[in-house]
Order: sequence, then C-alpha cells, then structure tokens
Amino acid sequence: MANQRYNSMIQRAKGLLEIAAGMYDTSLSFQTTRAAEQVLQTESRLGHDLELKLIAGNRTGTNSVPLSFGAAGFVELKAVADGKLTLAWINPSVAVTLAYRGTGPFKKKLPLRTIATFPSYDVMGFAVHKSTGITSFAQIAKERLPLRLSTNVTSSKESINASPTMFTVTAVMKAAGFTLADLKKWRGKVISVPRPSHPDRRDAIQNGTVDAVFDEGIKSWGQTAVDNGFIYLPIEGELLRRLAKMGYRISVVPKSRFKGMARDIPTVDFSGWPMVVHADLPNEVAYALCEAIEKRRAALPSDNFKPIRLRQLCANDNEAPFNVPLHPGARRFYRERGYLA
Repeated sequence: MANQRYNSMIQRAKGLLEIAAGMYDTSLSFQTTRAAEQVLQTESRLGHDLELKLIAGNRTGTNSVPLSFGAAGFVELKAVADGKLTLAWINPSVAVTLAYRGTGPFKKKLPLRTIATFPSYDVMGFAVHKSTGITSFAQIAKERLPLRLSTNVTSSKESINASPTMFTVTAVMKAAGFTLADLKKWRGKVISVPRPSHPDRRDAIQNGTVDAVFDEGIKSWGQTAVDNGFIYLPIEGELLRRLAKMGYRISVVPKSRFKGMARDIPTVDFSGWPMVVHADLPNEVAYALCEAIEKRRAALPSDNFKPIRLRQLCANDNEAPFNVPLHPGARRFYRERGYLA
C-alpha cells in the first residue's frame, strides 16, 4: 500500500496546531484544585485568549478557504461580524444572543449564526453573607451598604465592557440602582479575581475578608459560599424583566446542587459554549466545520466531564442553550447525520 501524506503546507499548518494544543500539557502548565468540585484544574503560563489564523497558500485561488479562529467574548463576536474572524468560540450563550439581537453592549444586530453549542452548565450567582442582613438588591442601593465584593476583572472600563461576565454583573447592579463606583464611594471594596475558581476567592470567602460575591462559574465557588454563611439574592420582578428583554434566559440557583439551601433562587442563565460564524459564511464551509468537530470530538475539551455528543451540540438543552439560529450548512450536516430531526 502506498504511503499517504498531507500536502507539505498542510503538514506544517496542522503540525503547528497540534503543537499549540500540546503546549497546555507541558512544564509551562500546573494544576490547582477547584474549590467546590474538588477536581484538578490545569492552569498555564500560556495566554488564555486565543486567536489562530490559517491563510490559504494560494491566496488568489478561487477555491481557497482562509480560516481564522478566536476564543473569548464580545470583542471576538464583533470580529466575526466584521469578517476579521471566521469562527469564535464564546462563553456563555447569552453573549451571542445579545449580539444577535443588538441589545446590551451592542448598538446594532450582528449577522451571526450558530455552528455548535457545547455543554457548560452555569448560572449567575449574587451571594451576600447573612451577617450583612441584606435580602434584596434594592436594599443595597437604599441603605448605601459598603460591601466588600469579590467579582471578576474590574481593572478598567474597557475590560468591563469586553467581558460578558462583568457586563452582566454591572447590568444587574445598574438596574438595581447602584454601581461599582458607588460601592467604593460608600467605603466598600471591590476585589477582582481573574476567574471564578481562583484560590484567592475561596480563601476570602472562608476567611471572611469578603461579604459578597457577584460572578459566574458558580460550580467552583457556590458551595463554599453556602458553607460559610452566604445566601443568594434573587433576581426577580422588574430587574428580571429587564434582563429577559435583553435576551437572558430565566433560571435558578438550584437547591438541588448546593447543600444547605432552603429553596431555589431566581437568577439568569449563563450556560453554553457556542461556536458562531458570520451569516454569510458559505454553506460548504459551515458543513465542513461540523465535520471537523465530529472527527475530532474525542480531543475537544468538555466542561461537563462527559464525552461530547453531536446530538447535544444542536439540541438547545439546558446545558447547551442557544437563541441564535443554526447556520444552514450546520443544520444540513446535523440533519443528514441524524443528529437533528
């Protein structure tokens, strides 16, 4: 049987992608323990924001297909809409919904379509310590309470506007009548952590150096908060209606997931890792992207500790919700392969 090989340029492009992925399993990486889940989590000195480009060697060829990939949030969604990126892998699904509807931080509707939504269950959690006596968001604004708040990155206005997490946190606070600046003005304190599962947050909750946590990634800090005397504030009434109008799905902080909670607490959903493309992406390219996902699904990371099922990527379920239509090429793939009715 004759030897087989990739085109020489494809060999190098594919090889570089394999090396790039492998860099997260080298001596530049290390492991920490996620607080609530008590599972090992890989961290790395490598950058976590990702942009990859594959430019066809024959740039003038009519059949060449250049590809560029990005992974993060609002900035990457705009880059897809502007044609600067082919595909963006975003967290959470609501970030794409806001862009598609032209709500929240987006001034106009962006021409986006979904390729696949990977499962990642999450909700927004707004927790305060029982000792504060706080039972509602309105109380914080009315009494000008000096909270010591742990939240995500707040280093600049630009970082807040670029982050789906911080946009959601600040949108809830604004709707309730106060801001991060108000907390500081009331002699409170805002403590930033780069990710919800950061050990500094766990230590702050356990040591009592914070009395509020507003963030996503509730699986990594939610139980620790409950165990140390925190309760969750409900997002309800007019506050919930405003967020739902933007495109947020209504959900709950579930008592079934966190021991010690007496009832479910209404909040908004923050689930899903959608892959999105421009609405004008050729159907055959969207179809091929789905083929690649199917072929490489065993190597793709999973947030729910389960093998990736193609049927779930287009099912629009609680772990992998989406409110942005599937790209026609993706829909054809899922239907032809029997993943979508």
